Amino acid sequence: MIETDMLYAYVKEEDRLKPVADKVFTKIVKGELGIVYASRESLHELYYVSKKEGVSLDEYISRAAALTAIENLKFVETTYQIDLLALTLMRQYRIESLFDAYYAATALNQVPDHTIISTDEVFDTIPGIKRIDPQKL
Repeated sequence: MIETDMLYAYVKEEDRLKPVADKVFTKIVKGELGIVYASRESLHELYYVSKKEGVSLDEYISRAAALTAIENLKFVETTYQIDLLALTLMRQYRIESLFDAYYAATALNQVPDHTIISTDEVFDTIPGIKRIDPQKL
């Protein structure tokens, strides 16, 4: 599973993680990482981050469309089980970001290997999740 930090870096023109994101997405498109999952909630987070950065709605739509068209990247729908697990993880592991909680819940509930490609160390605190730093891929 890939987390929002990489998705956003990939669609932006400039980002400190852009070179890493470009390498990761090249591997995804070539199929070197198999099917890579992303939570559909990442599109919501990207909307809020984009809006905060002054990205127009038209540009955001272009970015979202580009992400959803990437070969070997599958967006996973949210279920009520993921909703409840995300909230429970927030309480149990003191996760402050609802989006991070959704990604953790999705990885645990819907991703076969429970792995998240992310720079966010919050995932290291949750048993059962394996985080891969994209800079080491």
